[in-house]
Amino acid sequence: MNDPRSAPPPRPSIPGTPATSRPAISGDAPVGGGESFVRRAGRNLIFSVYGALRAVKLYPVENAAVGKALTELTSQSNELIASEQEFELRISGEFIFVNETRLRFDLDNFASFSHLLSLLRASGIGTVTITGTVTNKDWMVFLSVLQSASSDDPTDRFAQMQDKLQKGGVLVFSLGPPTDQGEDSREKTKERAKRTYAQSVSVTKDLMTSVRMGGSPNIKKIKRVIQGIVDQILNEETSLIGLTTIRDYDEYTFTHSVNVCIFAVALGKRLGLSKLQLYDLGLAALFHDIGKSRVPQEVLNKTGGLTDEEWRMIASHPWLGVLSLFQVRGVQEIPYRAMVVAHEHHMKHDLTGYPRPIRSRQMSMFSKIVAIADGFDAATSRRAYQTVPYTPAQVMAEMRDNPRRGMDPVIVKAFINLTGIYPVGTLVILDTFELGIVHAVNPLQDMLSRPIVRIISDAQGNLLHPGDLADLADRDASGNFSRTIIKTETAERYGIRIGDYFV
Repeated sequence: MNDPRSAPPPRPSIPGTPATSRPAISGDAPVGGGESFVRRAGRNLIFSVYGALRAVKLYPVENAAVGKALTELTSQSNELIASEQEFELRISGEFIFVNETRLRFDLDNFASFSHLLSLLRASGIGTVTITGTVTNKDWMVFLSVLQSASSDDPTDRFAQMQDKLQKGGVLVFSLGPPTDQGEDSREKTKERAKRTYAQSVSVTKDLMTSVRMGGSPNIKKIKRVIQGIVDQILNEETSLIGLTTIRDYDEYTFTHSVNVCIFAVALGKRLGLSKLQLYDLGLAALFHDIGKSRVPQEVLNKTGGLTDEEWRMIASHPWLGVLSLFQVRGVQEIPYRAMVVAHEHHMKHDLTGYPRPIRSRQMSMFSKIVAIADGFDAATSRRAYQTVPYTPAQVMAEMRDNPRRGMDPVIVKAFINLTGIYPVGTLVILDTFELGIVHAVNPLQDMLSRPIVRIISDAQGNLLHPGDLADLADRDASGNFSRTIIKTETAERYGIRIGDYFV
């Protein structure tokens, strides 16, 4: 008998890196100024920078591919400067700004944006300003210097870059340091994320309790919480995603709803949704399981198998959620999309889930996003009937490889780009015999299987707290990777609480 409370056990497997593709670039950006022009021209410029970086790295200077890439980049940058009379590229958190216009991440530009962000951060660069007309030679020297680091310290690399550009006679580029980096800024971001998360769980608990008791929840308070989550994700998503690893057993019903909201908003951001769309998506994700407030607790928390009647009770929670939201909507305004998501999030991409539709239909984009976030968090959490959760990497491999899970493969791919092959919170064993916890996805698209990890034990098994961060893409003097993941493990086996390393 199928238990709709959770997904069936995923098949452990060694994940592989998904293929990526570079989108076509239009060289005919319209001239005329304005924010829309800057956004379009800025996107094309980032694509061209990415292409030129790869060409300069792979081929000798005289190669035709290098010349073509540099000519395209030079033409686009001079066109933008001629239209706007200025050019400043600035990075802030996970965003790239061109002349104060924020460029939008989506699936097509994720690789190019992430690679450029990583290079600029590693070189201690926060702003790049171009004054005057730039030439192919200027770009070639700038890109070559950017990729030829001789120090791991961003401050040293920044000084070296300025010196090399000056010696190379490249004076059109002016570099500035980051304005929002540093330990104090990171700690403030982390504390802000913890406050947002704690407040979200508290408000969700009040919401579910109010509905269970037949009351009317405070929608204004809930909307403020969603706004806080969206703002945090747009500003710096890593800290908030890290807190989803807490997965409190006693507060599962409430933390699960908040975790699904966080994953859904972060995934929506990666898919290019607007801020208003992210707001509606977050509200729908937080409400997706509201129907469970009408299902008896003893059925929800039953440790054994379900009877047919109990199965029907659980499977009724999507349409019970719609009824609950209709009642709430009669008193306070909530988006209609929240009702659609509550009804559809277990239907599956091929409509073989529940409830079964009466006539042919297509799941909404929001429902597909929430279904993936819901399935991932549920399968990686410990509950009454799932005392040993699956590792995030196992669940991710199952979502990707098993079509019977009924998840949209395109959105699953976007989710992998968001979380990496080894999602945040995965306990990994390295070839150095150290234990590590995945801290963040690697910003380099071709390094999704080599995340940033926090080393929490040495080779002798001595636990470290909080431990140091290590980039698994780093190489030694011989060009070999310094550390490599050899397997994933369950934290319970080692008596480790993953959430302790994120609070």
